[in-house]
Amino acid sequence: MTRYRVLATASVWAALLAGCGTIKTQTDTLDLLKRCTSKQGPLDGYCGTIEVWENRQAQTGRRINLKVVVLPGARRGENPDPLFYLTGGPGQGAAQEAAGIQQAFRPVLADRDIVLVDQRGTGESNSLACDPKEDEPLKADPEAALRLLRGCMERFDADLRLYTTPIAMDDLNQVRESLGYGRINLYGASYGTRAAIVYVRRHPETVRSVVLDSVAPPDMILPLYFARDGQRAFDRLTAACAADPGCAQAFPNLADRFEQLLARLDRKPERVTVAHPRTGEPEQVAFDRLTIGGIVFSALYLPETAAMLPFLIHRAAEGDYTGLLALGSAGVGAIEGMSMGMRYSVICAEDAPRVNDETILREAGGTFAGAALAKAFLKPCEFWPRGEIPADYYAPFASEAPTLILSGEFDPVTPPVWGEQIAKQWRNTRHVVVPGIGHGATGRGCMMRVIRRFLNDANPAGVDPSCAETLRRKPFFIGYAGPVATGAATNQVKSKGIRP
Repeated sequence: MTRYRVLATASVWAALLAGCGTIKTQTDTLDLLKRCTSKQGPLDGYCGTIEVWENRQAQTGRRINLKVVVLPGARRGENPDPLFYLTGGPGQGAAQEAAGIQQAFRPVLADRDIVLVDQRGTGESNSLACDPKEDEPLKADPEAALRLLRGCMERFDADLRLYTTPIAMDDLNQVRESLGYGRINLYGASYGTRAAIVYVRRHPETVRSVVLDSVAPPDMILPLYFARDGQRAFDRLTAACAADPGCAQAFPNLADRFEQLLARLDRKPERVTVAHPRTGEPEQVAFDRLTIGGIVFSALYLPETAAMLPFLIHRAAEGDYTGLLALGSAGVGAIEGMSMGMRYSVICAEDAPRVNDETILREAGGTFAGAALAKAFLKPCEFWPRGEIPADYYAPFASEAPTLILSGEFDPVTPPVWGEQIAKQWRNTRHVVVPGIGHGATGRGCMMRVIRRFLNDANPAGVDPSCAETLRRKPFFIGYAGPVATGAATNQVKSKGIRP
């Protein structure tokens, strides 16, 4: 899940297309899309819907409209192969993110169209969103979340068994055909990499090249490895703190102190009173291993929030949970943009059948998150309708498509081992492990330039990622003022009254 914050600039191609009321596809035979309104997407983009059967196999019953946004490229005539953007989650809608993607991928738009589709069940494609109320407590009874999902499940106008990744990727191919594109390029981020891999398996003849950022292949089995991979990222964080003179002096024995904090909470969860981030009303929140483990796990996604963890863990060990709670509440907006119904239609069909308590306990042993994180994640699958998955869904296969694979060095959820797996299975790949970052490499440093060059050449052997070698882990926060120079760490600690 990546939010792109790039300054927008005026574009020549937007001016050239300003007089066009519709966009014709590459075949010039269909006028499916019209200039977006401000409510639909970027004003220089083209928006519309493409109808598909909900039950693609039966070709009868309910039809659903897929929201489509095309961002036209400046040299689309020279480069007729567009980039289809597949987003993360599962549960996000790509067309929903059109404005941010347009800004972040502006270098790519210099050369080709970008096509964004709200995957079935997300965004405006028969959404399966299931959002809590505005005043929902920060730490509700876990049963309340399950009741919310049950209620949504009963209200949805959908056969929830038909919102899996393979069906959605057949939708995507229908969109490609409807828009008149021939071969296409795929970009997948996080869960979008799973979608891209599934598309390549099902429609290989239509694929020119692939970019996979933060690889989550079908056999990764969400959320079985969350605790293991999160512990790997945390171990690297504490090792980096110990090697940094300022962090080590301010927060000695960080890993041990965190484990002592968790042990204390295991014995007796602690209740703290905080102001609700939306309502401002005081509320009591129970802090236990699941709560603190979930916040730390999420913070490890981004180098900016990971840099705060030594200080915030130190404060929590002293009994002050305010900083960790604030960090946890910062992710509320991202959760609200997620279609939880679509998420569970994917996970309960594709992942849950391959997980049991024994495997969860095995993978979670000795980790800060423990087994509770995965068990809570999978709880709705006890009642969620489960779709059918193709027999070869988890089997490795060899693709010839030129593929650029990106992994973050400190990614807690899709570490480089998953990218390396695809690099070994596919025949024409380049795997780049980007230093200093967590989940999501595309928006970091020079990586967009690397992606653009790869898309133009479609040659993994020609990829030169050396421009990213200067990326480093973000400096650690020593106090509320943020990072400080190493030599000033002692003074910072004393001036803030922070006890190591």
